Amino acid sequence: MRIDEHPVLSFERGEKINFFYNGQEIEAYPTETIAAALHAAGVRKLGESPELHRPRGLFCAIGNCSSCFMIVDGEPNMRVCVMKVRSGMRVEEQRGKGVVGI
Repeated sequence: MRIDEHPVLSFERGEKINFFYNGQEIEAYPTETIAAALHAAGVRKLGESPELHRPRGLFCAIGNCSSCFMIVDGEPNMRVCVMKVRSGMRVEEQRGKGVVGI
């Protein structure tokens, strides 16, 4: 869900773009972070804790915690709460410590 109107803020979103999350195509706007676009698409679980595999979701939204670590274009441990979405990018849920190729 996205906020369309606000009494104080204005939203200049631009043209819609598409990226891929776990192989599924997701619509977004280039002004959004990956986490915001996923949240708008209904995705609440961004990954799992490394030790106990408990679900993690958007928490601080300023890049200070590790709750939003995901694999972006093959690179693990990317903080998607502060990373802007790009057309065609591939984002994957990260499980564990983010080691690719295991």
